[in-house]
Amino acid sequence: MVSRLSRNWWLVANGEQQSAQNSAGIQTLLDNRQAEREAQKIVQKAREYRTQRIRDAKSEAQKEIEEYRNQKEEEYKKFEGEHSSGYKVSEAEADKEAEVKLQEIKEAGKEKGDKVIADLIRVTTDVKPVASEKIKA
Repeated sequence: MVSRLSRNWWLVANGEQQSAQNSAGIQTLLDNRQAEREAQKIVQKAREYRTQRIRDAKSEAQKEIEEYRNQKEEEYKKFEGEHSSGYKVSEAEADKEAEVKLQEIKEAGKEKGDKVIADLIRVTTDVKPVASEKIKA
């Protein structure tokens, strides 16, 4: 009877131990699933944070580009304003010179116009035909 009792005791003790091990294993699995969920949440938050940072960086870069473009346009307008006045002065001087030359040509035409017309009439009406050397030979 002792052997039966000790054997039953061993089976009960062993069964309780297995039950405790199974319970611990199940608890470990549940803890692992919970840890996986936590990890997925952390990864998702990190992705969202990264995406937001990329959007912020892109909009900041666009703003800097726009500011730089505006600055360069202002510099160009200032440069153009400073240097275009010189072109306007040069253009006005060139117009004056052209007007003076045109006036000189008109005066020369008035002074020598009659003589030029007389020379043109004389040359076109006073034709002296000359045979070419090939025809003479």
